Amino acid sequence: MDLLQQTAHRLHEMLVKKEVSAVEITAAAFQRIEEVENKVKSFLTITREQAEAQARQVDKKIATGQPVGPLAGIPTAVKDNMCTEGIRTTCASKMLYNFIPPYTATAVARLAAADMVLVGKTNMDEFAMGSSTENSGFHLTYNPWDRERVPGGSSGGSAAAVAAGEALVALGSDTGGSIRQPASFCGVIGMKPTYGAVSRYGLVAYASSLDQIGPFTRDVTDMAHLLNVICGHDPLDSTSANLQHPDFTKFLINDIKGMKIGVPREYMADGIHPQVKERLREVIKKLTELGAYVEETSLPHTDYAMPAYYLIATAEASSNLARYDGVRYGLRVPDARDVVDMFMRSRSQGFGEEVKRRIMLGTYSLSAGYYDAYYLKALKVRTLIKQDFDRAFAKYDVLLSPTSPSPAFKIGEMVHDPIQMYLQDVCTIPVNLAGIPAISVPCGLVNRLPVGVQLMGKAFDEGTLLRVAYTLEQNTDFTRLQPNMEGSKS
Repeated sequence: MDLLQQTAHRLHEMLVKKEVSAVEITAAAFQRIEEVENKVKSFLTITREQAEAQARQVDKKIATGQPVGPLAGIPTAVKDNMCTEGIRTTCASKMLYNFIPPYTATAVARLAAADMVLVGKTNMDEFAMGSSTENSGFHLTYNPWDRERVPGGSSGGSAAAVAAGEALVALGSDTGGSIRQPASFCGVIGMKPTYGAVSRYGLVAYASSLDQIGPFTRDVTDMAHLLNVICGHDPLDSTSANLQHPDFTKFLINDIKGMKIGVPREYMADGIHPQVKERLREVIKKLTELGAYVEETSLPHTDYAMPAYYLIATAEASSNLARYDGVRYGLRVPDARDVVDMFMRSRSQGFGEEVKRRIMLGTYSLSAGYYDAYYLKALKVRTLIKQDFDRAFAKYDVLLSPTSPSPAFKIGEMVHDPIQMYLQDVCTIPVNLAGIPAISVPCGLVNRLPVGVQLMGKAFDEGTLLRVAYTLEQNTDFTRLQPNMEGSKS
């Protein structure tokens, strides 16, 4: 039996029945990493010694009759912008090539408390700035479905690791679509929870009002279990919502009869690949057959989301990244003439081109004479976008759209066209501006590449999204499609 082809909840059943041990599951994960990592390049750091120790601890608990959670012993990957005490955390940047944090991010600590097994830290676009993982300061990550194509970004390493079977579940972060878009490209499930549902403590900041940690899984049941682990109030994070989250597994109901689903016409515009639209129509037909009421609706300020996002996100990035100055931690160039020269050369050599571009854009929009014209206006547009969603959710339970305009594009295809690259997040960005939850679920193939459908919900109503996603999963074969690593292009 290939253990890494099982779901996490199936492995849990096998663990508690002592049909398999956590040590055996972990060994299978590292065997898989050895087999495919040179093809996929998902990881920046492998944590084998720590993982094996965690697995032995799980087996000890089971042997002594102690209760273990549903994700105990499950091989897990974490995006390399979440701090891990004693383990290198680089944000895929030369600026932090040698940074070892003295503490662990709350979300990662909750994984450990649930006895999950950390197998490694995954590659990403530098400081989470990108849509393809081509902006990593260390190496490319390849899409397991086709190694000539990107895995998406910025959480491309986490998505690729789950798709390739190197980890059963993973954490990523989502600022403008960085979980959902790579989930779509790699044929896995990815969720951005409501802003404030998951602690951001220990997540290296890109844009603080937009960033949110979220999970990648291969089925909806595992998604519900992982949300149960990571969601919840954290006094260490001032933006963490102080409310009680439900048991998300209670929403795993194969029934959507009577639910109202809106399809915003702005998300089905000319820029969407025709075959992606066709897959969406098939999903809509299936949901209608299952008893949902689906109709077209409108989010009229959608066209303004992209410019508003890139003003707000870059402005926050320019502020957050000001701390990387070569003084306290990270890269410091030798032989500087004076302190100003050290600042300038450390930042110039430590940051990649995309990070520099966004710092410059953000600094410009916050500068005297431009703040009101750009940044303040973008904040007003953000309010209008949130109001669009509020009006829609007064009528609909869920909104539905493509996750990304197209399947995964080829490596290098958009590197020199940043505007075209930014447009890859056109369907996901409004969700972050509004702070609401959204999930990407596989909905079939286009030219033998996976594409995803995005389900958007009311704030803190992840449960309804899980219910629709679970129903779709139970009545289609979309989430059971897996890449053929042996046959993928090399």
